[in-house]
Amino acid sequence: ICGEKEDYSPLIRVIGRVFSSAEGLVQSFRRSKPHTKEELKSLQGKDEDKDEDEKEAAACSTAAMEEDSPTSSSSSRLGECSSGENDVQKLAPDEVSVDIEAVRRVYERLLSNDKIEAAFLNALVYLSPNVECDLTYHNVYSRDPNYLNLFVIVMENSNLHSPEYLEIALPQFCKAMSKLPLAAQAKLARLWSHYSAEQIRRMVETFQQLITYKVISNEFNSRNLVNDDDDAVVAATKCLKIVYYANVLGGDLDMEHNEEEDEEPIPESSDLTLQELLGEERRNKKGPRVDPLETELGIRTSDCRRPLIPFEEFVNEPLNEVLEMDKDYTFFKVETENKFSFMTCPFILNAVTKNLGLYYDNRIRMYSERRITVLYSLVQGQQLNPYLRLKVRRDHIIDDALVRLEMIAMENPADLKKQLYVEFEGEQGVDEGGVSKEFFQLVVEEIFNPDIGMFTYDEHTKLFWFNPSSFENEGQYTLIGIVLGLAIYNNCILDVHFPMVVYRKLMGKKGTFRDLADANPVLYQSLKELLEYEGSVEEDMMITFQISHTDLFGNALMYDLRENGDKIPVTNENRKEFVAQYSEYILNKSVEKQFKAFRRGFHMVTNESPLKYLFRPEEIELLICGSRNLDFLALEETTEYDGGYNRDSRIIKEFWETLHSFGEEQKRLFLQFTTGTDRAPVGGLGKLKMIIAKNGPDTDRLPTSHTCFNVLLLPEYSTKEKLRERLLKAITYAKGFGML
Repeated sequence: ICGEKEDYSPLIRVIGRVFSSAEGLVQSFRRSKPHTKEELKSLQGKDEDKDEDEKEAAACSTAAMEEDSPTSSSSSRLGECSSGENDVQKLAPDEVSVDIEAVRRVYERLLSNDKIEAAFLNALVYLSPNVECDLTYHNVYSRDPNYLNLFVIVMENSNLHSPEYLEIALPQFCKAMSKLPLAAQAKLARLWSHYSAEQIRRMVETFQQLITYKVISNEFNSRNLVNDDDDAVVAATKCLKIVYYANVLGGDLDMEHNEEEDEEPIPESSDLTLQELLGEERRNKKGPRVDPLETELGIRTSDCRRPLIPFEEFVNEPLNEVLEMDKDYTFFKVETENKFSFMTCPFILNAVTKNLGLYYDNRIRMYSERRITVLYSLVQGQQLNPYLRLKVRRDHIIDDALVRLEMIAMENPADLKKQLYVEFEGEQGVDEGGVSKEFFQLVVEEIFNPDIGMFTYDEHTKLFWFNPSSFENEGQYTLIGIVLGLAIYNNCILDVHFPMVVYRKLMGKKGTFRDLADANPVLYQSLKELLEYEGSVEEDMMITFQISHTDLFGNALMYDLRENGDKIPVTNENRKEFVAQYSEYILNKSVEKQFKAFRRGFHMVTNESPLKYLFRPEEIELLICGSRNLDFLALEETTEYDGGYNRDSRIIKEFWETLHSFGEEQKRLFLQFTTGTDRAPVGGLGKLKMIIAKNGPDTDRLPTSHTCFNVLLLPEYSTKEKLRERLLKAITYAKGFGML
């Protein structure tokens, strides 16, 4: 009708009336019956094959219906096309009473006209404050769950991320949406989990665009924090959380294979804590924090094998750059009402920012343990011991370290949360971080030596795995778990090579067939071929449910996957069960004792840490092992100079030319010599604060370093050749600590 007359003003007036009224919009686009499963599948962006006539009919019928009764109220007008207001009781948890396909057809038809789009924009500006008020003060969702329809309809607008919306309309709408109660957020997440990856991505881009726009257009600093609860950035982040969980729910979920919790709790310190001495309850006794929306939905991020869109797309780099992490961590711990912590939405933070949050948590816990020790020394006259001191002999490092840690774990596990202080017997080095780095490296080298037999090494994958037939007792594996936890706690990087399944298991997920792909690729390929084999498995392969593997000495050991497994042939019908049970044995059952002890040690140090809350398994690997990618150009960009050197000094230019000419192994030796580890920290070498300081004029002395502070002391050698020769000798033969 409007197209024929070329006069869209009646349609614009109707859109204004309906889309600016919460009551009117809630009653619009109502279905006559709930979605079927087939219809939910059709929500995944398959409207393209609808013919143009159908879209036009849907759009114009809406307009025509409005024009028939222009004087009536929007609710009574639109109520005619509703099937009744109480349908919601019959709906499943992931269903709403909106005809989403009809909404999409209308938007697709109308948004191509600029004048009509302006009507949608203006209506949203008018609608949002009223919706925010309804949700904040009138508890409207609990009275009418159909109120959620409003958000479903508005979020179908594919132009929400366009510049016109970013200034006023979208920020106001996000603030309204962030006021939704938990049950409503969960329902939205369940509904959107049926959407296609493209539609999830569109919603992510909408909220990300708003966050980026607000961050760039405002001057955020330590006085003007991005954390203010009424800010559009916070509101958009809360909305993005709903889409994040929809992305998890809609992905490839594995809800079944969960590791059993430790049967006996991790021993608490027998002594009173500082809070208890002061008459306060211990804050973290309830265990690690869990997101309320995660609890409501009954899932964890670690349950998701492959999300609809990659998790990396939820990270907002501009926000990470302006975030004052020390303040954000404070809000995370104190949980103030008017300040929001982005640590409660870890998906939006990159690994570097999260690592900083974890660093603050670890340091504050160390200071807390130190204060407790001081208090005891004053009250009870105990000897002051504010650090976790380890005095070790370089030649007996495993014996000395593990015996001492075992005593601490038995007597007072809380001492493991003190700051680590390592001293090598007969050496003068003072531990400001560098001695600890070398200690961890030497311990890891010893423990993972295949000759000791605690771990097996795969030459093909270059990865270690628990030795199922190890002679070592469980206590030894507990101590290795403690060492791994201490490395995270003390911000040290370890040269540890585990398959990803180990980190998944630490996060509470069992290993499955898919985890064999990197843990044991040869076995994975064999089992995959078994599953895909088109002939008769029983006749051609003659496999039974009895498998064999070799022990430490190369002897074959037999294991029945089922009772009397040697008499049960693998057939085309039961091969999936065979593969599942084979994987279960290799990754879980065969190493159950060893891994449980290892995990127990790890949790002794990290049980009160937000580690599980903040990080995914692949990020925990990055946290423990650092980055394998060594970008020395990034290191050159961020290096500082002292003692008379600067970026343009002759010796500095020759130094970088020399270093860039080194091979991969020599570069790793240089890193080891200067920083105490041959790995890059989280975020790459650009995050390493290295200093090159002048150490006198030309001399025959070798370069030296303070590994605690990443300082290289470099004499001003007369020639480039001499520089290269002295530097190579220093990094190749460096071992031990002394006082300079």
